[in-house]
Amino acid sequence: MEITKQTTMGEMLEYDQGIAYVLMQSGMHCVGCPSSISESLEDACVVHGLDSDEVMNSIQEYLAGKKAD
Repeated sequence: MEITKQTTMGEMLEYDQGIAYVLMQSGMHCVGCPSSISESLEDACVVHGLDSDEVMNSIQEYLAGKKAD
């Protein structure tokens, strides 16, 4: 699965629940909130005042690390 800033939170977490940890480390603590599931990563970052590029980079690093294992 290719994850982009348009991918919904629900799609990302369904793909890999470990992404929740990355999101929480970035400052997005509402990962389990029902309303966040349908938001895109970009929209969720706006709501939380986060830089979507930085969060996206963290997610990509996490996924790349898993592939390397």
